[in-house]
Amino acid sequence: MNTPLIVSASLAALITLGSAGAAKATDNASNQEENSSVTKEAPTSPPKAEKRAHTYTHHGITISDPYDWLYDKSYPTIDDEDVLDYVKAENAWFEAQMAPQAELTETLFQEMRARIKEDDSTVPQRMGEYLYWSEFEEGSQYRKHWRKPVAGGEAVLILDQNELAEGLEYFRLGALSISKNGRFMAYATDTNGSERYTARIKDLQTGELLVDELTNLRGGLTWVANDTAIVYGPSTEEWRTLEAKLHVIGTDQADDVSLYKEEDESFSVGAGLTAQDDYLVIATGDNETSEVRFVPADNPTAEPVLIKARQKGVEYSVDIREGELFVWTNDDHINFRLAKASLETPGDWETVIAGSDEFYLTGFDLFKDFFVTEGRLNGLDQVQIRQYDAPTALSSIEFPEASYDAGLSNNPEYDQTKLRLSYESMITPDTVFDYDVAARSLEKLKQQEIPSGYDASLYVTERTEIQARDGTMVPVSVVMRKDRPAGGPLHLYAYGAYGYAVPPGFSTTRLSLVDRGFAYAIAHIRGGDDLGRRWYLQGKLNERTNTFNDFVDVGRGLIAKGYTAEGKVTASGGSAGGELMGAIINQDPSQYGAIVSHVPFVDVLNTMLNDKLPLTPGEWQEWGNPIESKQAFAYILSYSPYDQVSAQDYPPMLVTAGLNDPRVTYWEPAKWVAKLREYKTDDNVLLMKTNMGAGHGGKSGRWNSLYETAEEFAFILWQMGMTDEAEGE
Repeated sequence: MNTPLIVSASLAALITLGSAGAAKATDNASNQEENSSVTKEAPTSPPKAEKRAHTYTHHGITISDPYDWLYDKSYPTIDDEDVLDYVKAENAWFEAQMAPQAELTETLFQEMRARIKEDDSTVPQRMGEYLYWSEFEEGSQYRKHWRKPVAGGEAVLILDQNELAEGLEYFRLGALSISKNGRFMAYATDTNGSERYTARIKDLQTGELLVDELTNLRGGLTWVANDTAIVYGPSTEEWRTLEAKLHVIGTDQADDVSLYKEEDESFSVGAGLTAQDDYLVIATGDNETSEVRFVPADNPTAEPVLIKARQKGVEYSVDIREGELFVWTNDDHINFRLAKASLETPGDWETVIAGSDEFYLTGFDLFKDFFVTEGRLNGLDQVQIRQYDAPTALSSIEFPEASYDAGLSNNPEYDQTKLRLSYESMITPDTVFDYDVAARSLEKLKQQEIPSGYDASLYVTERTEIQARDGTMVPVSVVMRKDRPAGGPLHLYAYGAYGYAVPPGFSTTRLSLVDRGFAYAIAHIRGGDDLGRRWYLQGKLNERTNTFNDFVDVGRGLIAKGYTAEGKVTASGGSAGGELMGAIINQDPSQYGAIVSHVPFVDVLNTMLNDKLPLTPGEWQEWGNPIESKQAFAYILSYSPYDQVSAQDYPPMLVTAGLNDPRVTYWEPAKWVAKLREYKTDDNVLLMKTNMGAGHGGKSGRWNSLYETAEEFAFILWQMGMTDEAEGE
């Protein structure tokens, strides 16, 4: 599961042989230590989970769930020895089965790494009196963060993630926030994958850490009260953010003041500053309903002003410029409109840009002399410059390709004459532009370097449509080599939930499949908002199965069009996309030659019935509430991948999990794999790998993460009988 944020906010290459060898030794040792088997001898057969009688009844329907015991009831503490032994046994089986593919995995890892510029850096961007950027050094796993004065002077290292990660199995930097006066830096870190962050504050004048330490938090860190205090969101025991709290520098966390507390546990709270940094916005909401308040940033403990009371199904977010409130909302059109109001009557919204059936408005940004709207037209990204005195007139930024992924990047200053943009396509590497608003011209600042070489002229990208079984035309983005024979293998990817549109962007790792004869396709299925808000709504709640049907039908359609053939389609997805993988193999297993399901949300019914789990109350708007509704119970049961496992042949599968994952808990993939082992009637490979010290995103560090991608691709090539093509082209 993946809960979207409710507040808008504005790898890298060729290595020396020496560092490559060191990296190989380090990565492989780390891998072996983490996944060391419970016995010293490699297992000769897959583990078989014990079945323990367990049933539950809702709405007069009784369900048998003999693998329920794999859910450690002391979670988030996981100390049940039987559970841990089973997970370790699966890891041992994964190691034993993948051992013959070690050379292929290493070959893939090294070629992926060779495409990454190791000593890479971001383009510096001004914020206040300083230029800020981050960089990787050759061989390093994590970034260093730098700044230097705009007026001139030496660059200063302000944060070294490698130093913070020293000796840790897992490390991830969360929020990083510089005070407006440039003196303080607040940052948050997660050291076990649980996404419960700890924040520290550094004095950038002295280089010293302050005594302040904020534990168990989620979300951003927002400077207020003239840079003397921070607003943050503490996490509840159930990993929910129901409060915005104020921490004054130099005080104890126990003395922090609550600015707003949400009573509805299905909602989540976040905070941020407006365009001119003069108001603090506190927003609360779930996946379909919003409620927003604002308060002066220099007086955050003042009584917050409610903009408009929550109304089920109405979403809105706000910004403020020169005392005027701007509101992005779906209150009168499914594809959102932009409105404005006075601060005195913030709930009286006057339309600035009306909602449109053709243009899907996805957001806006306010600047001193103009504002920007972003959205999609016919599924393609649009960035539009508008004037305050004539907001319906627009100047769209023109991009050079017919299919692409583009949008505003980092633009922290209110008074800007140039906009920083990001751009890429399935054949064009990540590119950073500055757009001169007055001249209406693009200036390329940087394009992702691929040290081992990349010739875009060897590849072709296509956008096609496949008719789903209900007549809906589903767009598909495809990339492949121009010399690829028709009917070869094809890898199909999708997500299909929460209104997240998978962009047709660039990937260096993807080339390791494409250069071996694969076509790589992204199915823009319902459940995402690729074609507008309605596209999203048609893939949730009581229309959820459209998502699964779309994916199956896209694969069948690509076969019919000659892109590939029966059994030559491989597929992958993660989280809600992992749920997708579980549903499609229940429905049409013979289509696929291999499946990779990352941290899959597959025990949907049990999770939606357990309101004590971290995200469940907030997810009912996405999936339905089977506790209260018999109809929702029956519908979720009808597609929940774990519940619908049956006695049939399944394709070869690799399943991943994270023991500390708070989003999709480890027992979902564990129970699913156990049940698949019991029911499947084939001899195909079924593997599960659980990261014992990581969470939802897998291992941290760019090389550790890259190695896991190499493992995934090695599994796919192995199952497709393509291991002899290990060298690629």
